[in-house]
Amino acid sequence: MLIAERQSRLQELLAHRGIADLDTLAIELAVSQSTVRRDVDLLEQKGLVARTHGGVIWTGDRNSPARPYAFDQRMAYQLDAKRQIAKAAKGLIQPGETVLIDGGTTTFYLAEKLQGLPLQIVTNSLPIANLFLNDENVELIVSGGLAYPRYGVLLGPTAEHVLGQIHTKTMFLSVAGINDGFLYNQNLLLVQAEQKMMSQAQQVVLLADAGKFGQQALAKLCELNEIDVVVTDASISDKDRASIQSAGCDLIVASA
Repeated sequence: MLIAERQSRLQELLAHRGIADLDTLAIELAVSQSTVRRDVDLLEQKGLVARTHGGVIWTGDRNSPARPYAFDQRMAYQLDAKRQIAKAAKGLIQPGETVLIDGGTTTFYLAEKLQGLPLQIVTNSLPIANLFLNDENVELIVSGGLAYPRYGVLLGPTAEHVLGQIHTKTMFLSVAGINDGFLYNQNLLLVQAEQKMMSQAQQVVLLADAGKFGQQALAKLCELNEIDVVVTDASISDKDRASIQSAGCDLIVASA
């Protein structure tokens, strides 16, 4: 890749995502971290980005019509399956519990079903937090951190520090893919936050529609056997059912 092409691609990635870590950028551009740092320095000189510890935030035009928001785009994908999964997952929660909810569209549909219940809810998701702002029954704890607009989540050292002080009975997790015994997500910062969440919960529940199986993404989150419960929809294949059960996970298949 030519230098000009690489720098143009870097600018495009940052403009679309809003925030990224240097490790992820280096991997996606197939260059060293030092090369990415030099390219980021040039963008910073132009006033387009701001450096953070280990990452970079886009500070240029955030209103470009070409800028996609992955959270909004994914809301309608596998909609029926996600709502079925959310309904089934709600049955794992008792009033008065402290629940940790990861950012994601399936977890968002779960959060919708929790409105009005007496709960403590901890989240790094801005769309999920917004659901409970005026809910008098819910004690809402938001992680803080750097806003990652593309996925509507708060990430980085501040988010991980706050999450490290929280202890919950159950965490509800969403991922980009499950393949060959591993879970994946789109970004290293996302994975780091989710790993911190997982370490603070007694039970980790994965919400994943059947379409997530056989898929991979950039960053490996964990092994499937680190998940306690998998909630999926009825179109899950026999092969994927067997892989979930052989990993030692409890399996809940949501009914239509």
